[in-house]
Amino acid sequence: MEFSSKLIAQAVKEIAKLPGIGQRSALRLALHLLKQPEAYTNTLSQALQDLRQKVRYCQKCHHLADENICEICTSPKRDNSMICVVESSQDVLAIENTNQYRGLYHVLGGVISPMAGIAPQDLQIDSLLARLVDNKEVKEIIFALNPTMDGDTTIFYITKKIQPFNLQTSAIARGVPVGSELEYADEITLGRSILTRLKM
Repeated sequence: MEFSSKLIAQAVKEIAKLPGIGQRSALRLALHLLKQPEAYTNTLSQALQDLRQKVRYCQKCHHLADENICEICTSPKRDNSMICVVESSQDVLAIENTNQYRGLYHVLGGVISPMAGIAPQDLQIDSLLARLVDNKEVKEIIFALNPTMDGDTTIFYITKKIQPFNLQTSAIARGVPVGSELEYADEITLGRSILTRLKM
């Protein structure tokens, strides 16, 4: 793609590095920003700088936070008896958007994956065990990891590690998505849906 301005070319190049943004979309965004008042672009630039420099990870659950401890961990409205174990902060945001869960979270930062060279010590598993030692209120660990071999391996490993705490453990249901047709569901998903069927 040829540009008459090196500055536009540089902006397009940087914007196109964002996930899901191609050269054409990057050009549209760059031209859109050029049309906006300068204050808008400055506000956007400042927000991005603040995002990069000020956002940190919660020292308790490892979710994204503005302070050392995130708002979820400090909220008196949360149920301290449950910890939902997730892979990433995106998973926390997805679950929070459902408005169906009021407990706490623990972000592992990934899953155990021998093929990718990710071992248990590379994840936030030890800090989860430390939380269970410190917080005697916890009664249940809910696993909300992706339904993959690595996710299942991680659940199995953590379940073994937390056995001495005598906690109830559960995993989010796996099944056929609402609005889909059975003929298009893969055999593993369909099989698990039957095994974990709900009573009516």
